[in-house]
Amino acid sequence: MLTPDHLRHEAAINDFKRARKKAAFQQVMARLRGESADLLAYEDVCRHLKAADAVTQGVQEIPLDAIVGSVGRYKDFTRDFLPKHDSDVERWARVRTAVMDMTGMPPIDVYKVGEVYFVIDGNHRISVARELGAKTITAYVTEVKMRVPLLPDDDPDEIICKARYAEFLEQTNLNELRPQADLYMTFCGHYRVLLTQIDVHKQQCETAVGHPLPYAEAVSRWYDEVYLPVMRVVRAQGILHYFPERTETDIYVLLSEQREQLEEALGWEIDLGKTASALAAQKRRRGWGRLWQALTPPELADGPEPGQWRQFQSTRQLDRLFADYLVAISGREENWPMLAQVIRLAQRDSDRLLGLHVVADQAKASSKRVQAIEDRFRQMCAEAGIVGEFAVEVGEAVETITRRAVWADLVVLGLENRTGKGPQGAVRPSTRLGNRTMQMIQRCPRPILAMPTGAECVLDRVLLAYDGSPKADEALFVATYLKLRWPSELVVVTVETELTTPTELERARAYLADYGITDATFVLKQKPIAPAVLDTAVTHQSNFLIMGGFGFRPVKHLVLGSTVDDILRHFPHPMLICR
Repeated sequence: MLTPDHLRHEAAINDFKRARKKAAFQQVMARLRGESADLLAYEDVCRHLKAADAVTQGVQEIPLDAIVGSVGRYKDFTRDFLPKHDSDVERWARVRTAVMDMTGMPPIDVYKVGEVYFVIDGNHRISVARELGAKTITAYVTEVKMRVPLLPDDDPDEIICKARYAEFLEQTNLNELRPQADLYMTFCGHYRVLLTQIDVHKQQCETAVGHPLPYAEAVSRWYDEVYLPVMRVVRAQGILHYFPERTETDIYVLLSEQREQLEEALGWEIDLGKTASALAAQKRRRGWGRLWQALTPPELADGPEPGQWRQFQSTRQLDRLFADYLVAISGREENWPMLAQVIRLAQRDSDRLLGLHVVADQAKASSKRVQAIEDRFRQMCAEAGIVGEFAVEVGEAVETITRRAVWADLVVLGLENRTGKGPQGAVRPSTRLGNRTMQMIQRCPRPILAMPTGAECVLDRVLLAYDGSPKADEALFVATYLKLRWPSELVVVTVETELTTPTELERARAYLADYGITDATFVLKQKPIAPAVLDTAVTHQSNFLIMGGFGFRPVKHLVLGSTVDDILRHFPHPMLICR
């Protein structure tokens, strides 16, 4: 018979497990948004913000939400003091049990910096207190003065940004050379871009004048001759309107990076002012990449770099990875069961469907058939209780869907008529998917959910095909997110080839373990790749496959074919193709 002490300890262990799962999910969502879920390191903040004198303030009641970092254990907890390591279970449970026993907790020790706090001792007590819903905690407070003050409303990420800005000003003395200048950035690690530009401009000026320049003069000339002209264009074009969460210097750095890409593609030098004007024009047209489309035939065009799709989500502060689905609606009868399955998926989180029907000419856009397609789409969404928006556009299907995909989180494509008749009327997979489907997978800027005819969105037995490539890393990220968000079985398969070794499978195992996922199954297979993946799916009865996109550049794919192509033709369940 369990004693009351055993029951309290078991309850504390269960509380810890719930906290660990929340910690893992918080880390995934932080990575999605391009943020850090970690506590701030007090030593780093002191070093960057120039700590001064410390004054003892005695015992105080302090708000838990104002505690943003730790002196020694900043790697053990998330920003919300959720435990990150299973090894903390016993210590955490002892603290939780002490509270349940009414033993109470002694005051913690903290440093106060501005209006925020860093823990000296008491990290587990804070973690337990937050899980119990407490708002304040008793603490011994020592106040530390800093060169750059921290404000009560500062986000923890802004603390690091202020520290980096303080370092930049200390190196350049720009705040005294140009008192009106404000080069604060939310891209904390990009001040090195500005410092590099200052060095380059200094060399150019010295070459022009024929003698060395003092660094202070080089900084002033860079600000007056390089930075300010671009800012005048940014302000005149209203570019900040399209990036409400960013600063002017953030935009300057983005333009600098885009200029490098343009120069590489065109073989010309492009000044930043022209880059800013081009960016504004692209935004006004509500589309990206028109220049690239004009220069490159569609079948040879590269898609976005792996991971770029998450930059869009990171600006939206959502609590989930996929909220808006762009669904290509053909209007053929076999397309509607696919839509019904996607609606089931969208109902999990009350996601939104963006229906898109592409026609060849304007006459068809206003036809009764298209109106019937729209009516049926809206009716199905309404009956399911989800938001459905519908658009008809005249154009070429791949180009239209690709262009509109930037406004969605996920693109859903129906894989219809994948079979043909073989000898004696036997049904066999088609020798190749349509060229449009391959172009879409190749160029689409968002992950693609491919839905074969007749497939159901159950998605509780997930197979991840992982080879360690950048696109496979994106697939691993998505599989981790889905495993943490929805109950499912997860199998990871790696196929050993000349380029992929068993080490990649261990890398996936370690990645999942970092997020507390220890119940996945790991399978190592030998090539050929597509049969190995499909055999694993059959063995484990997988009903959802997650994988990266093309492994070859488009020109090579035309010659060699693709594993993705082969799997798409044979796997009968939904497939998520990541980029």
